[in-house]
Amino acid sequence: MPTQILDALPMLRAMSNPHRAQIIEWLLDPTAHFPPQRDGNLIEDGVCVGFITDKTGLSQPTVTGHMRTLETAGLVSSKKIKNWVFYKIQASALSSLGSILCDASKHTP
Repeated sequence: MPTQILDALPMLRAMSNPHRAQIIEWLLDPTAHFPPQRDGNLIEDGVCVGFITDKTGLSQPTVTGHMRTLETAGLVSSKKIKNWVFYKIQASALSSLGSILCDASKHTP
């Protein structure tokens, strides 16, 4: 297995959960999936964990765990504003993952 794919395993594992994959999809276009926020800009600051929790229908501790996994994998970043944590997509990580998978597909017979 190419080293690049091994390096991408944390991102692939994080994306393998349907809830986390759905959250990533929503964060790719936050203005289409979340209402305006009182604190923090959806694009510049990210989406409040409360909005993500409401949209998923999961408990806040569960969502926080999912977001921690995504952040550890480098797919999202977090920012604390007042008492809330806001999450923003790391587009460069997704682009890197796409490039790794595209390059790997070129080496198949």
